[in-house]
Amino acid sequence: MRKAKIDRKTSETQVTVTVDLDGTGSFDIATGVGFLDHMLEQLSRHSLIDVKVEAKGDSHIDFHHTTEDCGIALGQAVAQALGGRKGIRRYASLDLAMDEALTRAAIDVSGRPFLVWKTVFPTSKIGDFDTELVREWFQAFVINAGVTLHIETLYGANSHHIAESCFKALARCLRQAIEIDPRQKDRIPSTKGTLKG
Repeated sequence: MRKAKIDRKTSETQVTVTVDLDGTGSFDIATGVGFLDHMLEQLSRHSLIDVKVEAKGDSHIDFHHTTEDCGIALGQAVAQALGGRKGIRRYASLDLAMDEALTRAAIDVSGRPFLVWKTVFPTSKIGDFDTELVREWFQAFVINAGVTLHIETLYGANSHHIAESCFKALARCLRQAIEIDPRQKDRIPSTKGTLKG
């Protein structure tokens, strides 16, 4: 059962995340940050990972801590649910279109965290959400999930579409990379014999 639950409590936020990697893409997201909720719903739906997130943060300051800590907790939950990563496909990549925006993503569920981020937003905000927080979420997720992720938006004019294309591209790559490969379901997909970094 590839499931996990993470409780993260700091002086700035309280975040509880549960995941089921072999789910159907059902979600229950309540972070107090509307745009983040929307993005995490997209991530769940398109990865087919069941995700529940409940967060309370210091939004009277801004959305930074809540966004980052949700990335941390969700990354930790995915890493815990993956366990030793036995049998996974490990790699995936794709180009994802979202109206006028096109984003490329490539992932290695390697145990070695690294983010390459080549995405620029034409506006500083999407509603009341700072667009710079999109990268903050991805950085937090990647480090704590233990994955290498390359994200590059090739073009786009609408900040909402650009952000959504990034989350959906990650979702689709995760879906492929963490699937169990029936040809090697009892093996670690590495000549090292481990995917723990």
